[in-house]
Amino acid sequence: MTAPQPQAPLDLLLVDDDPSLLEDIQTYFTRLNYRVKSAVNAADAVALMKQHAFQVAVFDMHLPDMTGLDLVKQSSEVDSDCEIIILTGEGSIETAVEAMKLGTIDYLTKPVRLKELEAVVRRAGETHLLRKQNQQLKGLIRQQQSKSSEIVGQCEPMQAVFRLIERVGPTDRTVLIQGESGTGKELVAQAIHRASSVSEFPLITVNCAALPEQLLESEMFGHEKGAFTGATNAKQGLFEVADGGTLFIDEIGELALPLQAKLLRVLEDGSFRRVGSIQQRRANVRIIAATNRDLVEAIQRGEFREDLYYRLNVITISLPPLRDRGKDLELLVHKLAGPEWQLEPGLIERIARYRWPGNVRQLRNAVERAKILADGQLIELLNFPDEVVAAGRNPVSDGANSTDLGNLTRQHIEQVYHDYEGNKTKAAQALGVSRRTLYRLLEKYDIDDS
Repeated sequence: MTAPQPQAPLDLLLVDDDPSLLEDIQTYFTRLNYRVKSAVNAADAVALMKQHAFQVAVFDMHLPDMTGLDLVKQSSEVDSDCEIIILTGEGSIETAVEAMKLGTIDYLTKPVRLKELEAVVRRAGETHLLRKQNQQLKGLIRQQQSKSSEIVGQCEPMQAVFRLIERVGPTDRTVLIQGESGTGKELVAQAIHRASSVSEFPLITVNCAALPEQLLESEMFGHEKGAFTGATNAKQGLFEVADGGTLFIDEIGELALPLQAKLLRVLEDGSFRRVGSIQQRRANVRIIAATNRDLVEAIQRGEFREDLYYRLNVITISLPPLRDRGKDLELLVHKLAGPEWQLEPGLIERIARYRWPGNVRQLRNAVERAKILADGQLIELLNFPDEVVAAGRNPVSDGANSTDLGNLTRQHIEQVYHDYEGNKTKAAQALGVSRRTLYRLLEKYDIDDS
């Protein structure tokens, strides 16, 4: 009876000074679809580890050119991720224990049965996979925590958002984030997760607008083998992957009505079924949803379930569009540009005339473009996209409303005016206003124009 096939091919290194035994072991594992390389001494083993990434290695403790303990030490320096199993004689248990202290995962005494060795190698491969997944998850968490720090804002609407994040983060309540495209809904979801009691688990994201209905159902809830054409294996859904953590459902307004019903069931009692299965599964997952649509209007049009809306709308966080964030525009440009970059005088006032329909995401791309096209370390209006340049070069008329002129602070006007040494024509051009408007601003703010 042959040993079971490994779940995925493993790269296996075998090291033993007995060529006959080595050949038998290598043949056995090769037939099981392991990718096997072998060495008869420690020097060759170390050389192979420098050339290849092995998930598992099996070392004999008695080699002609090096002790087994020394090989364990050297191999750990070459590849600390490789799981090491040692083979030892009956009288070498103490040495095996020493090797375990150095980080080897297991040991077997000779003579060893091949099926027993394969079982140990398989477990070592599973351990290696779990460790790699854990490292990836930790990296994802660090990345999410880093991204959550990107949220900046001093305007009152954003301060209200920060207060809500602080209040709702530690709870397990469902949160609905509303805002136009590009306002930072995913960053807010990451900040909420970071403030939660399950922040050590990853935040899993699914975008309802990114996949057709059948694929989205499989992505969210999983499927069984043979559930549909192409389902050659069973697959966990994101509710299972996110179990114990947070699932961020982006663009939930695009979710098809049949999937809305399945999501409602999860929100009500935590239960769901994989596609093609009658087995009820349960998920302990916090839900954060986001949309740029008016869900109340969607309900009236029959495109969104009212009962799901009320389940989601436990706590709502509304993100303001960039055009309503006042002086945050300057704060964001400085953050996106970086401390080593300077801004052209009058730049903020000029780009503030553009409505930024893509909000912070559009601003990020525009600033990145301006940096790429910059001459030196100066961010200038001329390097912004054409639509921003056109809006920025359109002078504020004498009849401009107070909101437009309100963006021109006394400090900035005075700074630009003195930068141009009192040249009213150049100062007006830099500020994006007419000479007549500049005179009125100088008078309004009692700025010395002598």
